[in-house]
Amino acid sequence: MQIPDIQLETQRLLLRPPCEADFEPWAAFMADEERTRFIGGAQARPVAWRGLAAMIGCWAMRGYAMFSVIEKDTGRWVGRLGPWCPEGWPGTEVGWSVIGDVAGKGYATEGATAAIDWAFDTLGWQEVIHTISPENTASKALAARLGSQFSHVGKLLPEPFNDEPVEVWKQTREAWFAHRRGQGARA
Repeated sequence: MQIPDIQLETQRLLLRPPCEADFEPWAAFMADEERTRFIGGAQARPVAWRGLAAMIGCWAMRGYAMFSVIEKDTGRWVGRLGPWCPEGWPGTEVGWSVIGDVAGKGYATEGATAAIDWAFDTLGWQEVIHTISPENTASKALAARLGSQFSHVGKLLPEPFNDEPVEVWKQTREAWFAHRRGQGARA
């Protein structure tokens, strides 16, 4: 399979499948202990390379995975977000993570909104979940802003993360579009 030629555009961001040229900022992000503490922890460059390769491979295998997040004004890689459902995952997830100097600017909300729209409209998903560390208050607040509801806590992720409890936040396709209509985004 080939990687789909997809690019989503928001007011400030471009979302596109990751590519090899993203490796340097990807590796720097994955080495940042603070930014990665809720997504498995900091990684050495070779591990980050394998993670990027796995994400690119997932795009080729399934036609979706997390997008690279690019700032439109600068062309700078600022994070990864989007649909994610590898083998053993507890559901069809849209996740997010951005680099430190853009945290708090609303990029994750803006990008996740576009990614959820795309997952429901293009992939035909009927539900979106967010698996969030119980200590990650920022991501729980973002999930709530997106209209997701807390569902339950469990040790639900596949190895090597199966010993870590996560909160599952979720919403159905119908709830998402009702939420979007309430925001005036969809008629």
